[in-house]
This record gives sequence, C-alpha cells and structure tokens, in this order.
Amino acid sequence: MTETVSEHAPSTGAADARAADRPTTTTRPTATEPGAAPPGAGTPPGTGRRRVRRLAPGKRLPYARLVGPALLLVIWSLGNVTGTLDPRTLPAPWTVVRTGAHLWTSGTLSTDVTESLWRAAQGFAIGLTVGVVLALVAGLSRIGEAVIDGTVQVNRSVPTLGLIPLFILWLGIGETFKVAIIAIVVYIPIYLNLYSALSGIDHRFVELGEVLRLSRWQFIRQIVIPGALPGFFVGLRLGVTGSWLSLVVLEQINATNGLGYMMFQAQNYGQTDVIVLGLLIYGVFGFASDSVVRVLERRVLSWRRSLNT
Repeated sequence: MTETVSEHAPSTGAADARAADRPTTTTRPTATEPGAAPPGAGTPPGTGRRRVRRLAPGKRLPYARLVGPALLLVIWSLGNVTGTLDPRTLPAPWTVVRTGAHLWTSGTLSTDVTESLWRAAQGFAIGLTVGVVLALVAGLSRIGEAVIDGTVQVNRSVPTLGLIPLFILWLGIGETFKVAIIAIVVYIPIYLNLYSALSGIDHRFVELGEVLRLSRWQFIRQIVIPGALPGFFVGLRLGVTGSWLSLVVLEQINATNGLGYMMFQAQNYGQTDVIVLGLLIYGVFGFASDSVVRVLERRVLSWRRSLNT
C-alpha cells in the first residue's frame, strides 16, 4: 500500500495560489507494504534483542549454610597448625573434641547437656505461649492493644538480665527464676513480630471478609493466621536463639550443673578447652534449633513464593 499525494501542474490565478498553499508529499512505503524492511533489519545478530536479566539469587543449594561454619573450622585448624594461634588462648579443634569425649565418657557432660536442654525447653515453652497469646489479644482487639502493647514495650526497654536480682528476691535462687528469665527473653521477640504481622494485614482483606460475610473465627482462620505466619516465624527464630543466649549467663548463678556451670568451673581452673567446648555446644544447639524452625517454616508456608524458595 502506498500513500501518494499528486502535485498539480503549474497554473495561473486562484489555482496557482491553492497549489502553492497545499503541502506536498512524496511516495513512501508503509509497514504493511510488501517488501518493506522489518524493524531492526540490518542490525548485527544478538544486538536487536535485549537479554532478560535474572534478579533472583538463584536456586537454593543444599546444606549451603554449613559452608560458613566449615570455613571457620578450617581457618581455626590452620591457625593452630601453623602456630598463629596460641593453644593456651584457643586450643586446637581436635583438643576440644578429645576433651568433650573424655567428659562424655565420664558422665559429667551428658548430665550438663540434659539439664541445659530441660531449662531451655521449659523457658521456651512458657515464653512461646505467653508471646502468642498476648500478641493475639493486642493485635485483634483495640482494648487489648491499649492494655498490653505499652506494657510490653516498657518491658522490652528494660534489660532482661538486669531483672535477675529482683527475680532472685521474688522467686528464690533455685530453678524457678532461671526459667522465668528465659521465658521473658523468649516472649518479647515473639510478641513483637507476631503483633507487627497482625497489625500489618492489609485492610482490603478485612473488607473482603466482610463482603463474604465471614464469621469472626473464619476471618481469623482464613485471613489473619495465614497473613501473620511469616512474622510469627521470624519471632520464633529470635526466641529460640534468645533462650540459648540467656541460658549461658543464668547457669553461672547458683547452679550445680548445666553447660554454663561447667564453663564457670573451667574458668576457675584455667581450662580453656572446656570453655571452648561449652561455647561450641551452645553454638551447635542454636544452629540446629534455628534450622528446625527454618524447615518448619518452609513446610507451613509452602504456598508462599519468596526469594528463599
């Protein structure tokens, strides 16, 4: 198809004036005309089509989180082999392993590990329950928010370990105050993250539930809980880590067993290998518990597409 505008021959009078004012065009091919060159023709191959960049980090690698700890272990071993690290300051990994095997066969290490796990489990269970209940009440009720949220924020601002002297006066110097301190350390991050997730649910979902005439329980089960689960798991991971962090301090106060007690006694006798052994066990427990929560999170939130999937 060709667009043409014919040019009039020269004439006299009014015809000449009209011809002078009329714009003239030349014949040109359009995109639908046979033989017209397609867009981008004549460009070198590979330059006319832009390559799509992948912005995602890529496929998850199995056991990738073990690379960092393994690298630290290699550096630690090389430092001891080359003499860069003084064995009196930081014993070699094989020395720590031999010490752990000796303490395990003698029965003291197994008792200390069992007692530490039991204390951490009790405090974590209480803190998890309290944190979830308070977050649900504050996140789903304006009255609950007014009563609970401000109190929790004040509690969060007070150093938890600074409450130890007061709790010893209230609960005694036995096991009860240790479990109570662990519960406080656990419930605060669980409450904060779950409450934030509940408050951050889009109001359009609330309107959708009203349009669908959902009951209160149906609204909580179908909209609130799925929307708040990602924040809950973040708080759960922080709570698990907090239980181990507080335990190492609490077990050095009037304790007769536990990993913290073992490390405190090793400090008195200058046993660096025993102290390092206790720290490694705490680290392994923290890493393992965090990995369990991660696996549980991926299974429960399998419907969610994220960079971590």
